[in-house]
Amino acid sequence: MSTTISTAFVSQFSSNVQLLSQQMGSLLRDAVSNESVTGEKSFHDQVGSAAAIAKTSRHADTPLMDTPHTRRMITMTEYEYADLIDDGDKVRMLIDPTSTYARAAAAAMGRAMDDSVIAALGGTASTGKDGSTSTALPSAQKIVHGSAGLTIAKLVSAKKILDQGSVDPSIQRYIVVSPEQIEDLLNNTTVTSSDFNTVKALAQGQISDFVGFKFIVSNRLTDDGTSRLCYAWAEDGCMMAINKDVTARIEERADKSYATQVYYCSSFGASRMEEAKVVQIACNE
Repeated sequence: MSTTISTAFVSQFSSNVQLLSQQMGSLLRDAVSNESVTGEKSFHDQVGSAAAIAKTSRHADTPLMDTPHTRRMITMTEYEYADLIDDGDKVRMLIDPTSTYARAAAAAMGRAMDDSVIAALGGTASTGKDGSTSTALPSAQKIVHGSAGLTIAKLVSAKKILDQGSVDPSIQRYIVVSPEQIEDLLNNTTVTSSDFNTVKALAQGQISDFVGFKFIVSNRLTDDGTSRLCYAWAEDGCMMAINKDVTARIEERADKSYATQVYYCSSFGASRMEEAKVVQIACNE
């Protein structure tokens, strides 16, 4: 039998409704580019690098360069969350749980945003003039698990891959890992290592940066059956396009015996914007 609001009735003699442990809001929204868009799909034009030509003679013809242009398409997805609270429930609970329900709804919407970003980091990007071309993250941007968890060597390799892709070092770099990977770093870093104190401080939340990456710990990363797929990226290497930001409505519904409805909705989508700015790190668990 599923748990309902009745589990918090006055027989529990509780003075408030407590949210169970859960990720509160989005961890990744502020770690990627954000752009407000209109429509069900948004297109984002990009300009690539071109080479300059040396002038070898006087009065030479002006060279005409073909500056490379690319395009990414992001498809919006609509998300909703709603729950009803009967007036009778409020009386039996001795309190109004609406605010707690609203917090739970907002947290759920934030987690949906994180799922969208994670899927975009390692998924297939829609590219080309009309977005009909599928572009996967190339193998050169992937670090295999090698029967090991997250190691400092893998972090250094991820940094090297971004550097070799000429990713501007002034752009903030992030890495998202699960708690298991933080434990890996602690277990694989010897006490005598100069890195140990830094990793320990990272695990304790005293710092958030290591090897040039700002760490984000999430429990929403995909396990492909053999390893946890973590991602390192430059901030503008992934974009969240928001068609409708998170909107909340808390009001009575006459069609539901005037119960209070907590309703949240949003419309957004995410895409990897450049393969050179994203690295997938497989970590054995």
